[in-house]
Amino acid sequence: MHFLHALPAYVFFTGKGGVGKTSLACATAVKLADSGQRVLLVSTDPASNIGQVFGQTIGNHIVAIDTVPGLAALEIDPQAAAQDYRDRIVGPARGVLPEAEVRSMEEQLSGACTTEIAAFDEFTALLTDASLLHDYDHIVFDTAPTGHTIRLLQLPGAWSGFLDSGQGDASCLGPLAGLDKQRSRYHAAVAALTDPARTRLVLVARAQQATLREVARTRQELAALGMRQPQLVINGVLPQAACDGDPLAEAVWRREQAALAAMPAELASLPQDSVPLLPVNLVGVDALRQLLAASPAGGTAAAANLELPPLPQLGGLVDELAANGHGLIMLMGKGGVGKTTMAAAIAVQLAARGHAVHLTTSDPAGQLDASLQGSLPTLAISRIDPQAATEQYRAQVMASKGKQLDEQGRAMLAEDLRSPCTEEIAVFQAFSRVIRESGRKFVVLDTAPTGHTLLLLDATGAYHREVVRQMGERLHFTTPMMQLQDPAQTRALIVTLAETTPVLEAAGLQDDLRRAGIEPWGWIINNCLAQARPTAPLLRQRAASELPLIARVQQQYSQHLAVVPLQQQEPTGVAALLALGQPATAP
Repeated sequence: MHFLHALPAYVFFTGKGGVGKTSLACATAVKLADSGQRVLLVSTDPASNIGQVFGQTIGNHIVAIDTVPGLAALEIDPQAAAQDYRDRIVGPARGVLPEAEVRSMEEQLSGACTTEIAAFDEFTALLTDASLLHDYDHIVFDTAPTGHTIRLLQLPGAWSGFLDSGQGDASCLGPLAGLDKQRSRYHAAVAALTDPARTRLVLVARAQQATLREVARTRQELAALGMRQPQLVINGVLPQAACDGDPLAEAVWRREQAALAAMPAELASLPQDSVPLLPVNLVGVDALRQLLAASPAGGTAAAANLELPPLPQLGGLVDELAANGHGLIMLMGKGGVGKTTMAAAIAVQLAARGHAVHLTTSDPAGQLDASLQGSLPTLAISRIDPQAATEQYRAQVMASKGKQLDEQGRAMLAEDLRSPCTEEIAVFQAFSRVIRESGRKFVVLDTAPTGHTLLLLDATGAYHREVVRQMGERLHFTTPMMQLQDPAQTRALIVTLAETTPVLEAAGLQDDLRRAGIEPWGWIINNCLAQARPTAPLLRQRAASELPLIARVQQQYSQHLAVVPLQQQEPTGVAALLALGQPATAP
């Protein structure tokens, strides 16, 4: 493995949720410890399960791993860190500022940016603690901060004063309040991150076009910040030898090879490793040692006899949605889980049942639009260009909020408008124009903003609150936010995958939505092997490992569930999208 060669003291694994960062970080830590190195494994992942991986409680303090001599671990709890961070910043304002302003401060500090910066606050202590390098040869981190977070921490200036003057209330400046006292420590931490002699950054991806595009964007962001020598690991690649004559496995293998062949140039030039897909969950030291072994184990012949039970179909979920006759159906979830495809499938299946449907999507590729336009007489399609909508929104904010700011203030506001929240707000504004149609037809909305962004719109976005203030009791009115909160008008669906991290992230999204007053109506588990009924032993073993996660979703998270099988071909066009609602063909 190239990424293991001549490792410096610090090793960071970064990538989208569900690509296997935690597994690779744990396996790397075990391999280094097995070679006689003293290793500290640190997780800042909100969905961290390294305690489960090693079969012992770890938590927010350094503990030795019983089964691996020379290895110790620490789990930084980002949610607890974020709460401590909020308390330090908001606490002094309680009883001093009006309650409404305190609530607004709390909301600004409730999103993903705060959690990430709070976690960064915790592990900068590790990056800048010279004594740790006397105790350990390597410190392995899962996971690194995003380029956006590092860029924010690099900016100069009096963030607190900018916020106190009421100029920085757009999206992500809130988390930076009060950071000036620690700016020298952050500067040292960023210097360590950007020094290849001290830090190796490992970008983790899957052999999928969308994931590779996302990693390419991350690589560009980090290169602009001085982190120019990352390494790339393609995780979970299906070996051709494991296809075993299974048409599904062969189709997956061809799709992965095509994605790798079309890899963005900025990734293709990096030192690169490929880690094969394993048939087992990576729990326990033996499984971790297999991950980076020269010849990992394949599926067993006995796996062909594993029983895969019947699972709820997408068609049944659409039948329940259709019973209302009209309404807003909002698809939500992390990137890479297939929200756009699920939105199109639901729209097509409703239209095929004779209902009037407007599908509106921010799919940047626009592939679904081309394959569906004019296909069904009751289906209308619109597409929003996220980049154009975001640029228009940024220009609008800079022209209004930025008008009275000095050069430094405008630079800070411009940086804030580069946050992940900005695109969600801009696209949601564009979506809001078609939401009102759902009183007489189905409107299927892809992609919806996160719960934090919705709360931010409600807390600082003056539309909903201003309408309430102006209209009072005099007239009946409905704002987009009110419609999203009304279960009689809106059905929110969370899309995820049958993998540990995506399910935990989806559960976190559900909690965010509930804080925003939106109760998710159902969940969709997409690209499910168990529903696809594979015959290849390796895939059947992996299919069996999905069943406990599916059961958890049914028992803990949602009464309405659909499980959509992994497809041999990408589902584009009416026939393929209709087929997603049908039972999988038995082998």
